[in-house]
Amino acid sequence: MPSLTKGQSRKLNALKKSIGDELGQEAFDKWLKRSATEKIDPVADTIVDALSKFEKDKSFNLGAKGYTVFKSRGRGAKGIRAIKNS
Repeated sequence: MPSLTKGQSRKLNALKKSIGDELGQEAFDKWLKRSATEKIDPVADTIVDALSKFEKDKSFNLGAKGYTVFKSRGRGAKGIRAIKNS
């Protein structure tokens, strides 16, 4: 069994207490299998698609620590801002 997070182990213990060891383990395994699917972030996918054209460009360098990208917030603010991580 993979190592469980604190919340997952609490859920497993609660299920075992309420409906028994075997049935609780079976229910937990079904729940874990169903909830273990990776969530897809559409914004991250869009950023990856936009930057993928620079993958083989040797002059494009994000550095060792990379950048943080911010979407402008506030009334009338427009655009995207990128700050180099240091």
